[in-house]
Amino acid sequence: MSGPASVTPGMPVIRRARTADVRGIRALIAPLAERRVLVSKEAVTYFESLQEFRVAELDGRIVGCGALHVMWEDLAEIRTLAVAPELLGSGLGGRLLEELVQDAREIGVQRLFCLTFETQFFTRHGFEAIEGQAVPMDVYAELLRSYDEGVAEFLDLERVKPNTLGNTRMLRTL
Repeated sequence: MSGPASVTPGMPVIRRARTADVRGIRALIAPLAERRVLVSKEAVTYFESLQEFRVAELDGRIVGCGALHVMWEDLAEIRTLAVAPELLGSGLGGRLLEELVQDAREIGVQRLFCLTFETQFFTRHGFEAIEGQAVPMDVYAELLRSYDEGVAEFLDLERVKPNTLGNTRMLRTL
């Protein structure tokens, strides 16, 4: 279980997101969405999924974020993992990811999915590229009922192919 964040001067603090963070999350994501590295989302979507997010804050500014979205009993997706450009390579992305992994363990998730261009980063953190379906057919049939685009990407449905071009589907077993 994650304890209170320790505060080290000059080091971002990772914590659960709050409603006041949505503006900062969107500002962090906007340039990545423009480059089609991350999917652009409406503000309401961030508010609706706020409880899934962890943020990294430094000097009152959101400098990193990531979300854990449960898809099935044993499966969740790492979403919207981003770090401010000036902190790339600092280890902050790995810290955020490991907080989300810990969250997954606490709620009983055994497998983590991501759709990413950053295959080297995720490989260093135990993810492996996947082909085909990673769930039994009965679960696949249930997941088909979801309205969530991330679930459609996990299932590799034809209708989301334009969103996923160049991305790699990856999975980590906890």
